[in-house]
Amino acid sequence: MISSSEFKKGLIIQYEGGLWRIVEYQPFRYAQRAAMVKIKLKNLRGGHTIEKTIGSGDKFPVVQLERRTAQFLYSDGTAYTFMDTTTYDQFTIDAELLGDNTKYLAENMTLELGFYESEPLDIQLPITVDLKVVETSPGAKGDTAQGGGKPAKLETGLVVQVPFFVNVGDVVRIDTRTNLMVTRVT
Repeated sequence: MISSSEFKKGLIIQYEGGLWRIVEYQPFRYAQRAAMVKIKLKNLRGGHTIEKTIGSGDKFPVVQLERRTAQFLYSDGTAYTFMDTTTYDQFTIDAELLGDNTKYLAENMTLELGFYESEPLDIQLPITVDLKVVETSPGAKGDTAQGGGKPAKLETGLVVQVPFFVNVGDVVRIDTRTNLMVTRVT
């Protein structure tokens, strides 16, 4: 059990019969009243989010997900299929559940899957991913690394800002936490 005063972003708790990830939390206090915590939770099974205000001393069961290394195989548009790299079992996860993480998934990528009672519920992306540029305006002579950038569409559909010298066919390294280009991969 964990007290709401000990919440951290990313922590998974049981709340109202479901599994929820804490997306945001904000402790606050009204004058002459008990401390409260405003939380934003994301349902691990349904993908929807809710906002609640709870007491600062309320306790909740913490959920530990079993982590397994998996490889992303393919997507049919509505579901994403992964393979456990040790047992070779295949699992599918709905696109709604993965949310914006789908924009970083390239075929044959290795990542961590989170399981609860043998049900895949969560993915943990690597900090950086290498993706190929499929669409961007061409660079011109005199364009440098400093002084601006241009939008580039990557192989997964993700659009990021890149320096002017990056062209179609280049592979760029993207930070999955900030959605920014780190470097061009040679």
